[in-house]
Amino acid sequence: MTYELDHPEVREGVARLCANFPGRYWRDCDRTSAYPTTFVGALTKAGYLAALIPEEYGGLGLPISAGCAILEEIHRAGCNAAACHAQMYTMGTLLRHGTDAQKAAYLPRIADGSLRLQAFGVTEPTSGTDTGALRTTARLEGDTYIVNGQKIWTSRAEHSDLMILLCRTTPRDQVSKKTDGLSVLLVDMREVRGKSLTIRPIRAMMNHSSTELFFDDMPVPAANLIGEEGKGFRYILSGMNAERILIASECVGDAKWFLSKAAAYAGERRVFDRPIGQNQGIQFPLAKAYADMRAAELMLREAVRLYEAGVNPGEEANLAKLLCADASWAAADACLQTHGGFGFAEEYDIERKYRETRLYQVAPISTNLILSYIAEHVLGMPRSY
Repeated sequence: MTYELDHPEVREGVARLCANFPGRYWRDCDRTSAYPTTFVGALTKAGYLAALIPEEYGGLGLPISAGCAILEEIHRAGCNAAACHAQMYTMGTLLRHGTDAQKAAYLPRIADGSLRLQAFGVTEPTSGTDTGALRTTARLEGDTYIVNGQKIWTSRAEHSDLMILLCRTTPRDQVSKKTDGLSVLLVDMREVRGKSLTIRPIRAMMNHSSTELFFDDMPVPAANLIGEEGKGFRYILSGMNAERILIASECVGDAKWFLSKAAAYAGERRVFDRPIGQNQGIQFPLAKAYADMRAAELMLREAVRLYEAGVNPGEEANLAKLLCADASWAAADACLQTHGGFGFAEEYDIERKYRETRLYQVAPISTNLILSYIAEHVLGMPRSY
């Protein structure tokens, strides 16, 4: 198996940290739907969750390639970064579009772990990925926004202090484009939880700490508006390429974990007096999955290169997310098939990782929407939605 040359010290450090959180730790969390608090605390203490925050605000000031290295190694070790990866891309909205006062007030405390920014409130039950159709509203009364509405699939809300919230500040019938009139608010959930904010956990196929949120005249100081009112959709969009790049790196890590696990088992498991890895029916799916992963990894590296060069790589970021998610799912399927019945046994961790990596066909953006983006914006075909 290859070992990447970029950010080797970061990769080695993350691998050492993850060694302290073996499969049994994640099985216990999964079994009880518990948040991996100890793991997140260890990552925070080591500074990895502040990797992309500038040094002037107490972070490491590293490029996105370092963030990719961190997340890839977490998943390559059999761990799961879903409990904390949002901090890497949600804080970008604050960093790029927040005021100096907002950044000074929040980023240092996010960097040192005294504040968690893990929640990202965008999706709603009636709109799904049609963000322009969202119904959560915020009306300005004096120096306070009053928020009403609902969000769903807002992960980690129970374990976060702050939330980036997208809501409508101008009625839809008063804007020319449905994506106009949306604004971004930084919500301090500590002040409103259990009062005007209700958080309901959603039990799901994997332990992702997902929740449904209800806002009932929830007050948010006008000073917590990020950027200009009505331009929130473009602020959210500006962070999506980074999000897709970072998530793609997790998929690469998953694929490498599955392939390593399967190759080792194929060499050890004997049926009919021979190792099953001697059979081409086992070899070929794993070799093909490896080839797919390596090809996807190259697209991811190209997306990272362009992003760090200051380009807005919409095509490459979307392709990286698409190909890496497909590669991780193919590797997961081949790994499970290689293990046969044992792949379904909890103690092997394969069924847990299998469930976790399946998510990336759907989130943070559906594979179908990526294909629609490529068709329209790359191939010049008519818009399909």
